[in-house]
Amino acid sequence: MDFEAVRTFVAVVDAQRFQDAAADLAIRQQAVSKRIAALEKSLGVQLFTRTPRGARLTLDGHAFLPHARTVLQAAERALASVRPGSRALRVDVVGRKLAPAGLLRAFHGAHPHIELDVVTLEHAGAAMEALSAGTVDAAIRCVPTPAHPLPEGLRARPIFDEPLELLVGPDHKLAKARTVTPEDLVGHRIWMPGIVTGTEWAAYYESLAAAFDLTIDPVGPNFGLEPLLDAVADSPTVATLVGEDTRFLWPATHQLRRIPLRDPTPAYPHSLLHRADDPHPTLAALHDHFAAGVGTRAGLWVPDWARITE
Repeated sequence: MDFEAVRTFVAVVDAQRFQDAAADLAIRQQAVSKRIAALEKSLGVQLFTRTPRGARLTLDGHAFLPHARTVLQAAERALASVRPGSRALRVDVVGRKLAPAGLLRAFHGAHPHIELDVVTLEHAGAAMEALSAGTVDAAIRCVPTPAHPLPEGLRARPIFDEPLELLVGPDHKLAKARTVTPEDLVGHRIWMPGIVTGTEWAAYYESLAAAFDLTIDPVGPNFGLEPLLDAVADSPTVATLVGEDTRFLWPATHQLRRIPLRDPTPAYPHSLLHRADDPHPTLAALHDHFAAGVGTRAGLWVPDWARITE
């Protein structure tokens, strides 16, 4: 079925005259007549009768009309789902429970009229491919890394360095410390089974371990956050690292301790990535929101490769 013929059919119904429908569609009246004739031929029925007062629907035309309007409405919804300015702003984050998702929630709270579509891609490489392809509008990631340089046409702006904290159980040797330094962690097992080789967070923690001679252990099955917290709570030797602004819930019986790191404070760098030519009109609001919140904090450590400028 010819979609434009269906649109023309509805236009004639609304205008009640072929001539007026032609004016509404900005085409010749002859083109309207040809489209309607072709549609009637494809359907095998007559849709209109012509009278001195204009075009009148036949019984078949009346039966076809609600379905024709449904077709047009569905097509408009399909176009709106991908048309910049009418579709949601698609933003990739590393995880829905981590700090970048919290940053987006704060943005949505400040701009509730902006519709967001939050996605979680596998790693920075996948996020940059999606950005280049135009399937997402922005991503909040730790980039570029040695394995994931910034492709041509993409821009990255540092927006937030998230300080890390040590998470230990009540019987850990460092559990009573108010703060610890990276030097204090030398020789302690920091278990992080969620590290995946080749990802941006793997690159970050490899750099962190090398810079401070830390033992960051990614070995072991990753059963998720809850089993990791259970293991940390029950062990006098196992610790893990969490972001200061990444909030987790655990049973009160775990008695876990979050201990700030100081002198220096390792921080996980988050940057806003986007295509230089992305036309989505609300992307600028996202930029402005993060730009207003960016501040310089002394005493932070991030890898040299993560210090980027747009």
